[in-house]
Amino acid sequence: MGMTMTQKILAAHAGLEKVEAGQLIEADLDLVLGNDITSPVAIKEMEKMNVEGVFDKDKIALVPDHFVPNKDIKSAEHCKCVREFAYRNEITNYFEVGEMGIEHALLPEKGLTVAGDVIIGADSHTCTYGALGAFSTGVGSTDMAAGMATGKAWFKVPGAMKFNIVGKPSEWVSGKDVILHIIGMIGVDGALYKSMEFVGEGIRNLSMDDRFTIANMAIEAGGKNGIFPVDDLAAAYMKEHSAKTYTVYEADEDAVYDEEYTIDLSALRPTVAFPHLPENTKTIDEITEDIKIDQAVIGSCTNGRLDDLRIAAKVLAGRHVAKGIRCIIIPATQAIYMQAMEEGLLKTFLEAGAVVSTPTCGPCLGGYMGILAEGERCVSTTNRNFVGRMGHVKSEIYLASPAVAAASAVAGKISCPCRL
Repeated sequence: MGMTMTQKILAAHAGLEKVEAGQLIEADLDLVLGNDITSPVAIKEMEKMNVEGVFDKDKIALVPDHFVPNKDIKSAEHCKCVREFAYRNEITNYFEVGEMGIEHALLPEKGLTVAGDVIIGADSHTCTYGALGAFSTGVGSTDMAAGMATGKAWFKVPGAMKFNIVGKPSEWVSGKDVILHIIGMIGVDGALYKSMEFVGEGIRNLSMDDRFTIANMAIEAGGKNGIFPVDDLAAAYMKEHSAKTYTVYEADEDAVYDEEYTIDLSALRPTVAFPHLPENTKTIDEITEDIKIDQAVIGSCTNGRLDDLRIAAKVLAGRHVAKGIRCIIIPATQAIYMQAMEEGLLKTFLEAGAVVSTPTCGPCLGGYMGILAEGERCVSTTNRNFVGRMGHVKSEIYLASPAVAAASAVAGKISCPCRL
């Protein structure tokens, strides 16, 4: 009986020749991540442990991104706690305002995540780095504290699901549509504590930004992690961004998968997740009624990368946001912001009547920079549309791709570029 990609990575980091689903292991960590919300809790837990310093100052990343620049006194105190801890422990990868970004876009860009790594983060969307062939997963702040102190974490080895990707997507279909289609198909608990392993010849038709988006939302299907094989595109990305050595793991031919699915990219259509779960999906063709919106948000750790901004600009160029609609665009990192400026994307956004924010998670979790009032609707490129996620419990969030979000901002209702 063979092992999956995830199981091979975990076995190597546990010093074992073989692991199998359900086995409890302790694994060495290559990176421990925290943000301005979760890190203060972990720091306080570390203080209770009475440990001296961290296990490796180069293998911890602290990224204040949720309420940054600080929105109020409480968020300022949280960031102060993280900042002082970083300075006290000489943390190499602490990213202050002006150099930070949304954590799950920033760390790959900075070359801190590579194939074969085991990465934990006190944020549920840490599973993003599986796009590069790493095992990465979200944990609680207590596990983050233990990881920073010891460089180890325990795991129950997950079972696996195989998603065979075939075909080529049509125009306006992106990685967001792929993962929303999958979640709509299997449900928000369809991959509960399993590794979602994406394989197949169709992967070559997915950009790295598409893959980051798909891996990012594995948790929305209940997955422990999402992971892609390392192909030429992934290798080129790591060569460009990282000086770290990496290890490529491939699943055995006789690896065991609990379930297998085939996803034909050519058959997919722009997809929208209706309130209040990511599984409540409809294709744009299935939406027959007019769903008027009040706000569109393009950004987040899911869809704030350069490809996302380029697609939004392509839709908004020569058009204008509908009267009374708020369109908020958030580049995920400083480097993405700079590149978007150099390419003229920001000019396109501003001329279209959108606003552009500094990198932040703000509106995604109902923090700031786009809170919804009672009865308001938002089409958003973020990853969750739970009750009250972006503000009032009687507001509504519709999850969609940057193309659909931009088109909806222009139309004043949920739409797609093919309808403009």
